[in-house]
Amino acid sequence: MAIIRTQIIVVGGGMVGLAFATAMAKHGRDVVVIEKQARSGAMPDGPTLRVSALNHAVRNWLQELGAWERIPAQKCGDYQGMHVWEHDSFGHIHFSANDADLKDLGTIIENAVVEAALWQSAEAAGVRLLSDVSFTAPEYHDHDVSVQLSNNDVVIGQLLIAADGGQSSLRGISGTPVHHRDYEQDGVVCTIESSEPHQGIARQVFLGDGPLALLPMADPHQCSIVWSTPKSKAQDLLALSDEDFNQQLTAAADGQLGVLKVVSKRVSFPLTMRYAEDWIYGRQVLMGDAAHTIHPLAGQGANLGFGDAYVLADRLRGLGTLNGQWDHNELMRALRGYQRARKAAALRHIAVMEGFHQLFTKTNPLIRFTRAAGLAITQEINPLKDFFLHQANRF
Repeated sequence: MAIIRTQIIVVGGGMVGLAFATAMAKHGRDVVVIEKQARSGAMPDGPTLRVSALNHAVRNWLQELGAWERIPAQKCGDYQGMHVWEHDSFGHIHFSANDADLKDLGTIIENAVVEAALWQSAEAAGVRLLSDVSFTAPEYHDHDVSVQLSNNDVVIGQLLIAADGGQSSLRGISGTPVHHRDYEQDGVVCTIESSEPHQGIARQVFLGDGPLALLPMADPHQCSIVWSTPKSKAQDLLALSDEDFNQQLTAAADGQLGVLKVVSKRVSFPLTMRYAEDWIYGRQVLMGDAAHTIHPLAGQGANLGFGDAYVLADRLRGLGTLNGQWDHNELMRALRGYQRARKAAALRHIAVMEGFHQLFTKTNPLIRFTRAAGLAITQEINPLKDFFLHQANRF
């Protein structure tokens, strides 16, 4: 058994936890990351299913962290526009990078690719990375936290970061109350090929029972899709033959990209909203999906989590130490400031997603006409589009 002393313990080696760990190590803090899955930092050999739409703020931060340069260019699907419309309706809206004098609106990229690049940059920054290891319940003390690992080693730190996902075990251990909203939908995810090029346009069509998003990948004829639909229909879609699935998908997309063909396995995941009531438990802090999950229809979940990591790293960076120890009162003030700022950001996103979900799942003819008109009006008023573009490009 070994005792590992550090300043910060990060539980969770996903994108958000690794970005935070790298940022703190680059500012001279000692950081240990605990990840239950076996990791090496190697780029995935083939395509993986889960992707994120990273905005400019996140991309710029990843460049500062030295991670972006490690991502192969052929893995980056920069997109220059967004097209949103309602199936069988006149309402639509189109966003273009040109509208905001930008080269692009963001990048569609596989989560596993970003995680590999961040693992490499964290290692280069001096983060101690412990993978393929689990832990027992932490012991919380006034000025530190200790975690016993499955190999019997003990890690002791001044701050414990819970970046262990939507089913966060640390959040559960601390008994933190969570507000929960089950959308009673699953997201069906796969990679598809289109007969017509996607032209760097992210597309989303609102169907009667949920949205279908087609996210352009680096290959001009490939998209990652997220088809949000009631759980029973999601299971039906997974059970279809490839030929039947292709037919239904092409029809749902209104033929926007010609004939669509699935080129990967199909999987689904439940769509839920979670919002932790308290993000601070002594010297434990929630971050990313451990603190909040939102509906994927606007593709902002990853950006919101990266924003948590950025803000907390920024607030901790300014704290001085005495013999490597943070002043308890100063640390608590910094953590409370982080919680206030990021709770407000999370609530904004949750409210917007809930509003969209409610609006676009109503089938009343008057409501359908009103929302179609709203989309058409937004298409014609540049200040409104500028507002949405600005919201999508900040932490």
